[in-house]
Amino acid sequence: MPAAHETRIARLKRLEALLPRGRAPGACPDVSQLLAMLGEAYAGKTPAARRRALQRDLEELVKAGRIKAVNPGSKPLRYRLVAEEQDKYQAVRDYEIQVVRDLVAAALPQQRLDRLWQRLLTNAEGPRLDETRLRIVPDTLRLQAVELYPRVLEAVIEALAQRRALQVLYENAEEERSDACLHPQALMQRGPIPYLFALKNDEDEPIRLYALHRMIRAEVLTQTPAHEAVGFDLDEAIANGQADFGRGEQIDLELRVRGYLATVLVACPLAVGQQWKDEPPDSDFEIRVWAQVPQTGQLLRWLLGAGANIEVVAPPDVRRVVAVQAAKVAALYPDPHG
Repeated sequence: MPAAHETRIARLKRLEALLPRGRAPGACPDVSQLLAMLGEAYAGKTPAARRRALQRDLEELVKAGRIKAVNPGSKPLRYRLVAEEQDKYQAVRDYEIQVVRDLVAAALPQQRLDRLWQRLLTNAEGPRLDETRLRIVPDTLRLQAVELYPRVLEAVIEALAQRRALQVLYENAEEERSDACLHPQALMQRGPIPYLFALKNDEDEPIRLYALHRMIRAEVLTQTPAHEAVGFDLDEAIANGQADFGRGEQIDLELRVRGYLATVLVACPLAVGQQWKDEPPDSDFEIRVWAQVPQTGQLLRWLLGAGANIEVVAPPDVRRVVAVQAAKVAALYPDPHG
């Protein structure tokens, strides 16, 4: 580094060290006072040359945001540090960094990245990433959302928020309509359709799923508190397959896997406790996978969607269902060459 450059850096540091922090304008030094304290640091033939050199250094520190004129527009200009403001912003940055670390520390061990992304998208305080910088993209074809009656959606949200019962007119898949008093427990968006977990009428169980787009009419019963289902936990209901109209029955799934899915399942297990090993060298597949998962329609759709990259080895009934469905699909596409 050139000696002249080193000298200038040292001079800027000395100049900055002389400036006060948070004092009244009258207590802050002007150029003449600073030149009197640092005259030997500004070697010049004339006092005017030394003054101009000092002014250039002050201007550089102002541009860098290290100092500021406390009486702009007045003469002589007086200067102080802006480190107090910088310290304030640094404290905010330090806080945000710690929040990010805490969020990551909470999310990774439980593999709940979905909660981390949602927190970053909705943070009112602390670090926040808007949708121009964070987007959650599904790895399957995304269908268009169902159409809902606005008043139905409003009533469902209001009933959940106020813990009140809900009177609805509901139309099932067979287009049969009926009135029911629902006791909302939780709301869930699954793919393009929002569903309401609720108890029906005076029942204590089971908790049923009601598709919001099948609600023709909904009214909050402001004088009727909603019955709370004993032991209901939304995360547990989803994990047990109830979100896909399953009963939570766990099965021991055994698969042979190849292609891109072999890499995916090693990095992204089907379930906690998944195990896998390499297939023999003469196998048509790359790995064999074992995992305990809930038996749901979602699982079946995933297995069928994997195509020839997965063979279901066990349990036998799941293997049989996949084989039957695969045969039906193959029958739709006969060999055009006979």
